[in-house]
Amino acid sequence: MSLEINALNKSFGEKHVLRDVSFQALKGSALGLLGRNGAGKTTTLRIIMDVFPSDSGSVTYEGKPLRTAGVSFGYLPEERGLYPKKKIGVQLTYLAMLRGMDRRAAVAATKKWLEKVELSEYFDKNLETLSKGNQQKVQLASALMNDPEIAILDEPFSGLDPVNAQLLKDIVRDLVKEGKIVLFSSHQMSYVEQFCENIAILHQGEIVLDGNLQQIKRSYPRDRVYIESLEPSEMLTAKVRDFAGSNGLSSAIIDITPRLSGCELKLASPQMRTSLMKTFAESPIQLERYEVLEPTLEEIFVEKAGEDA
Repeated sequence: MSLEINALNKSFGEKHVLRDVSFQALKGSALGLLGRNGAGKTTTLRIIMDVFPSDSGSVTYEGKPLRTAGVSFGYLPEERGLYPKKKIGVQLTYLAMLRGMDRRAAVAATKKWLEKVELSEYFDKNLETLSKGNQQKVQLASALMNDPEIAILDEPFSGLDPVNAQLLKDIVRDLVKEGKIVLFSSHQMSYVEQFCENIAILHQGEIVLDGNLQQIKRSYPRDRVYIESLEPSEMLTAKVRDFAGSNGLSSAIIDITPRLSGCELKLASPQMRTSLMKTFAESPIQLERYEVLEPTLEEIFVEKAGEDA
């Protein structure tokens, strides 16, 4: 069962914002919807939530038009919208009642979610008394307290320190385990990699890449190797350059880049990885680590949605 976005088109005046946008988000999984500013992410999310209609195309949930499917949403917008001078408990209870809960259920949901985001003691405090990161957690609670079938999180890690970022990751993983659909939009690729099984990249209003993230990574050539030794990075890099030059490897190793604790080798062909490892094993360079690198999501994103993409 899934949420399917099919050939969405949307224009605002003369500006064509979305062009045949299609992708699928599965139950019990998180999908990273990625793109540069102005790529069409927010427009796509708002069409999914029926904030405004598309010019053409469709959005279906479990095979039914979304408007008739009766699906519940939780939405964390990039622009935060709670009231700084109002008590947190009052605000969350009110928002829960707007979503159809009676007062008793709304208060219970408010207390449950404040406990979940570790802010129970702030029930009677004004929002402005909290740090930016804690205000973000209150906003997250407001988005999820109605137990939505589809959670849409736009830049959810903004303002969070590492401890609270881990708390949010745990919450998202719980949503996935519960069979929810999570649509996740962020510029922080490392977070997307940690729990998004699938991705869709928007560039200038078009989907330029979508699918299972690990399968996408496996489709790229493994032509980069990372090595470390007990020597400083600069010394290791110099030794590798000398060794490559004196042993006829200059054509096999087309680039050597120092890294924090070692160096990265760009190979002319992925097929050279095994022979190169054997060559290093027989060389005077004593390696502590030899790792074939896969592309990062950030590298894939830059390739597909960078300036020259």
